[in-house]
Amino acid sequence: MRTALTRLTLTNFRSYEAAELAMTGAPVFLVGPNGAGKTNLLEAVSLLTPGRGLRGSSLAEVGRRLPGETRGRAWAVAATVAADGEETRIGTGVAEAGASRRTVRLEGESVPPGRLAEHIRQVWLTPAQDRLFLEGAGDRRRFFDRLVFAGLPRHAAHAQAYEKAMRERMRLLTEGPADAAWLDALEARLAEAGALMAEARARTLSALQSEIESRGERPFPQARLSLTGEWEQMAGAGADLAEIEARLATALRTARDRDAAAGRALTGPHRGDLAVTHLEKDRPAAECSTGEQKALILNLVLAQAARLARTPADPGPILLLDEVAAHLDARRRGALFDEIEALGLQAFLTGADEHLFEGIAGRAQGVKVEGAELTPI
Repeated sequence: MRTALTRLTLTNFRSYEAAELAMTGAPVFLVGPNGAGKTNLLEAVSLLTPGRGLRGSSLAEVGRRLPGETRGRAWAVAATVAADGEETRIGTGVAEAGASRRTVRLEGESVPPGRLAEHIRQVWLTPAQDRLFLEGAGDRRRFFDRLVFAGLPRHAAHAQAYEKAMRERMRLLTEGPADAAWLDALEARLAEAGALMAEARARTLSALQSEIESRGERPFPQARLSLTGEWEQMAGAGADLAEIEARLATALRTARDRDAAAGRALTGPHRGDLAVTHLEKDRPAAECSTGEQKALILNLVLAQAARLARTPADPGPILLLDEVAAHLDARRRGALFDEIEALGLQAFLTGADEHLFEGIAGRAQGVKVEGAELTPI
């Protein structure tokens, strides 16, 4: 059995004072009017992985607030995760309002957030990503890094180490004292983490491209992928980690004055971008229709899910697809449902109208969401 949630409990999370959902491990579709709490439930699930979840919200934002309350309450999300016949209890939350760090528990014991990646991985697609190809490079990097992280959980730790070292380096360059020895040490950390990030991105891109090409004709358009960052391109061209690390450290050292003047680091894997081309039309995704862009993004998510689902040692990701069905025509919607079932992965889908999920009825668990209440369909 692939990784699946069998029970989810929410306490003072967003619109939910208290809610509990038992699941069979099959796909789950959530139906209800706008504002009913469907996306809130998906966000709760997304916080069962390291990071800030699918909305990127602060800890204070997700705590339940009544009218007149200025800050969110203490909150908790708990779940039972089943994989290979075994169940594991995980949970996260804050014990008091205003806490700056969340607590993560594994079988009742406090553990670092990174330990969650050992038990559950997720890939998500939300309406906020509809403009992925029209927004800045940062949005595409974050989207692609989520795909990388689903297959290579250590990627998140490397990205966090990189960001921390980059902040400390910029503080020294802009505020001083710009001690050369300390800058050397920070740039060594940056180069090490940055090389690992670039290599993971390049490896994932190559595997994704192969997966997309092997999928052949299907309702979702095929894509040609590339990474525009210098360091990812080096990794993709076969440079080893030591070479990338050495060249990045040198580039950072020679760019100190320029970075200090600019107030930001102008070289490194934080500057790269994901380029996607509609293969049949040979056009950049940004020039395609809204529907085509949505289908291209969804195909990337499904390709990564399919690739991981076929890996015996990989538990496979859980898919969170918020309002995806409503933006697909009937043919693509049916293909999406068929693929989810064929992959054997648990997916959470949301929509305002129950008829959107007629094609998966009987193959999935339906839940009506209204007034922060969860009712089986």
